[in-house]
This record gives sequence, C-alpha cells and structure tokens, in this order.
Amino acid sequence: MRLIRSKGVGVFFITQTPKDVHEDVLAQLGSRVQHALRAFTPDDAKALRATVSTYPKSGYDLEEVLTTLGTGEAIVTVMNESGAPTPVAWTRMRAPQSSMTTAPEAAIDAVVAASPLQAKYGTPIDRESAGEILTAKLNAAAEAAQAAADAKAKAKQDAEDSKQHAAEQRQAAQQTKARQTQAEQIGKVAVKVLTSRETQTVLKGVLDGIFGTRRR
Repeated sequence: MRLIRSKGVGVFFITQTPKDVHEDVLAQLGSRVQHALRAFTPDDAKALRATVSTYPKSGYDLEEVLTTLGTGEAIVTVMNESGAPTPVAWTRMRAPQSSMTTAPEAAIDAVVAASPLQAKYGTPIDRESAGEILTAKLNAAAEAAQAAADAKAKAKQDAEDSKQHAAEQRQAAQQTKARQTQAEQIGKVAVKVLTSRETQTVLKGVLDGIFGTRRR
C-alpha cells in the first residue's frame, strides 16, 4: 500500500467497522466517511470509544452521534489543500446520479483528452523503480568485488611470476659463473702445463723434429 500511495494513486477501504482494517493501514488514511456504528456488545462499545478517540476535536458528541446516524448519513472528515484534516461534519450523503456500470472506452478517452492535467500527465514515463535502482547497486557492488578479486589474483600471479623470473635469473647467473670458473680453471691448468719444464722439453723436441734442427 505504501508503494501504491507513493505513486499518487488513491486507495479506498470500505468496511462495516474500522477494526476490520489493520492499525498500520488506518494510521495512513486521510479522508474518512463513517456511517452508523452500533454498539450491541461490550466489545462493540469499546471499539466505538476507540473510533471516536481518533477523530479531530469537534462540537459533536460523536459517541452518541455515530450510534444514531440514519440511512444516508455519515460523519465526514477529509484532508484539506494543506494536508490537514477538516473539521468533523455530520453530513447527509447524496445518492449517486451516475451509472454504476463500466464506462465505455470512448467516454474514458474523451474525459482524459479534455482533462487540464493531460499536458502534464498525458505522456507515460517509465521511471526507474526502486527495485531497478537496488539491483543496479547490487550489480555494481558485485562487479567491484569481482574486479578487486581479479586485481588481487593478478597481483599475486605477477608476484609469483616475478619471483620465478628472479629465481631463473639467479640460476642463470650461477651457471654462467660456474662456466667462467671452470674456464678459468682450465686456462690455469693449460698455462701451468704449457709453462712447465717437461712441456717445454717436449715442444722443443717436436719443433726440432719438424724443422730438422736436431741432428739425427
């Protein structure tokens, strides 16, 4: 009912006694047309006093008037242009002079077209509902959470990739250093071998044999 009223739609409750309507609903009603109430039981009398207490102050003895109203009579209070309840009025209701059947479509269209409110309300507007707004917010929050989770996962993956890359670089550096060390050791051994007296003697013998400098 609150959602309906928030769209500017009038709602009417018609019942034999106000206690048939829930208190939360009664608290939101504005205009009231109360026909006769009969108090035949203690509960009816209690309900009558409760009903009288909800009306604005007036010069009527409402507890008596409501039990003596005749056919077509009612106690009426409505909301004025300022939104305040009007004084209570003991009113005789005029019988409706219109047809109680469904109006023809042509008659409805003619009344709507002639209305001075047609210029303002004639064009339907599909406004964004509260449900759509909440759904959009929930979707945006879900997308933000997913984006944050993706960013966190990407950062974690990047950190792992960086760590692995650093490990590979360290391993490559170690292998390069090991090769350099091995080459240096081989070079030292070669130098040591080539500069030794035994090697020099062997080389001299080979050269002498090649160039014929040694006597046969």
